[in-house]
Amino acid sequence: MVESYRSSRTASLTLCGLFAAIMAVCSIITVPLGFTPVPINLGTLGVFLAGGILGRKYGTISIAVYVILGAVGIPIFAGFKGGLGVLAGPTGGYIIGYILAAFVVGLIVDFFLKDDFGIGKQYLICVIAMVAGLFVCYLLGTIWFIVSTGTGVWASLVACVFPFLPGDALKIVAATLLVRRLRIILYSNMSF
Repeated sequence: MVESYRSSRTASLTLCGLFAAIMAVCSIITVPLGFTPVPINLGTLGVFLAGGILGRKYGTISIAVYVILGAVGIPIFAGFKGGLGVLAGPTGGYIIGYILAAFVVGLIVDFFLKDDFGIGKQYLICVIAMVAGLFVCYLLGTIWFIVSTGTGVWASLVACVFPFLPGDALKIVAATLLVRRLRIILYSNMSF
């Protein structure tokens, strides 16, 4: 029994490290837009996957590890940047928001995604969880953007939220498909 607990915990922590690495890969490759300091990247996809697959506890830990590694200077934030200066800059609120977004996604999925639900309901719960997580990330990030740049609310939304919604919708679709399948595989082989 103790050995099973240790191997399960070891596997869970290994997955946290793996998802921190996935998050880094999703974040470093960017497409700058020119009119905003917030680039397009796949960071929110990494958040959706971590929270949706690992759940609230380990999903949050994996994204927190990613943020801590970036904060100490490892260049894993968007555009191969790292350090506390990035967190203090205009995009820092979105990066910190990743942690809470992973928690929200994981919380909703942990409590509401049931094996006995039909596929359609499972997909719906995943979508709701990811939309809620995205909202939290956008809220924290946009508030910090407003505070750090002195930009007004509407201009901040135009620069930091509206251009990213179509891409985030595609990320939610992709993550929903992956989360449902990968949770079945992981949860049949181990317990979190």
